[in-house]
Amino acid sequence: NPEGELSIVDYKATSKDGEVSLDSEWQIGYKRQMEMYQWLFRKNDFKVSDVGYFVYANGDADKEAFDGKLEFDVKIIPYKGDDNWIQGAIKKIHSCLASAELPKPSSECDYCAYRQAAIEAEMRSSD
Repeated sequence: NPEGELSIVDYKATSKDGEVSLDSEWQIGYKRQMEMYQWLFRKNDFKVSDVGYFVYANGDADKEAFDGKLEFDVKIIPYKGDDNWIQGAIKKIHSCLASAELPKPSSECDYCAYRQAAIEAEMRSSD
């Protein structure tokens, strides 16, 4: 860019119907990943733009013949990252890993919910 900053670019590929966007709740992980890349480059003394880009390739599964190739519609999606959360998250991770106590399960933790569902399924199957 004109300010001499690097722009982080992340390539994503999928094959789905409809317009590709970053609006789905599960795509917050993509946004956090972009912010982490921006933070890492800044920590390595690079000037980095707040705006990164997702190059999103969406495979066109509607073609009549596959013929050994897949065509993609490519969309560039700008995203203004905010890496202010990262330093605090790293401190919390370090504190958790250095602690002798395991963290308590949380209703906000996807892995905790998965483990709870697995335990309940195992209990039902053993009845």
